[in-house]
Amino acid sequence: MDTVYDVILIGGGAAATSAVLTLKNRGKSAAVITNRSETSSLFKAERITNYPGLPPMDGAEMTALFRRQIEEAGAAVITGRALSVMPMGDSFGVAVGSDFYTARSLIIAAGITREKLYPGEGEFLGRGVSYCATCDGMLYRGKTVAVVGGGEEARHDADFLESIGCRVLRFEKNGRYEIRGGQKADMLVFAGEEHPVDGVFIIKDTVSVTRLVPGLDYENGAIVVNRRMQTSVPGVFAAGDCTGKPYQLAKAVGEGNVAALSACDYLAEKYEK
Repeated sequence: MDTVYDVILIGGGAAATSAVLTLKNRGKSAAVITNRSETSSLFKAERITNYPGLPPMDGAEMTALFRRQIEEAGAAVITGRALSVMPMGDSFGVAVGSDFYTARSLIIAAGITREKLYPGEGEFLGRGVSYCATCDGMLYRGKTVAVVGGGEEARHDADFLESIGCRVLRFEKNGRYEIRGGQKADMLVFAGEEHPVDGVFIIKDTVSVTRLVPGLDYENGAIVVNRRMQTSVPGVFAAGDCTGKPYQLAKAVGEGNVAALSACDYLAEKYEK
């Protein structure tokens, strides 16, 4: 992509919405990378009764309100999973599927990932384990691969892998998976049964923030930030549930505003002297 945004936001919930509104009021260009709304924990909330200024509503209503505000503010909305962030000198590159986006600064507002890694998933990531079929599928052309995950995206990825000549083993059920191998992953174990493979594609709604950006400091799985929502990586800010408890909308909105203001200060200091 040729566009270089002032800020890329990873996440599309309360913290990201608050940050976008502040960024646009400050004249900054912004892109929001977010999954489909229905995959978020907020969307699934039965009733929200403690948000100031709004009547009680369910999570789907509030999620739709946030998305409308983001779009009306003029931010670019990129639907997909942020797979990795790469520092590139004075900017950051974010991989979303097979696409790549660039910004001068970054706000992580990705919430929390409650899914635990399968045994072997982290060990073999990049060595036979991938989260993106369109990114890595051609490496396995003519080979046997497993696709672990349910839903439309997993089915689409499995179909894509078959279309390029892979033999695809589809695993759509929840359960206990284990990935084994030597130098690279070569075995998927499910329900006690071993399945020899050349690669494993794991399709999840999100990639854990602890694996997203190299060099970030974490504590108990949360991103460490100061009161200005600065992380340990210059130019990278974080807000919302990914910075730790309490997991409350009001806290996320406040942190999103602070993160946006801090990003504006960073951009001014670095690029507007």
